[in-house]
Amino acid sequence: MTDYDSIWRTQDEIRTVVNAVLGECIWNLNWNDPRMAIELELTLTLDDDEIDNLCCQFPISADYDGVGSRGSKFTFYL
Repeated sequence: MTDYDSIWRTQDEIRTVVNAVLGECIWNLNWNDPRMAIELELTLTLDDDEIDNLCCQFPISADYDGVGSRGSKFTFYL
């Protein structure tokens, strides 16, 4: 069974970090049930240093997934 309360809390933590580090630039933040992961896409395309800096700030480990349709993409596996 999926613990949606935990997913929502983690999404709030991710949103807080992104807003604090980069400002409001989230294009998409959603739960992907088949992957059992939270997916984040920004409206910005980050360079390597910005990616490293952002990933260090998250409460759980983040995998950089490249550039999506709008900007940099990250995945958080729970």
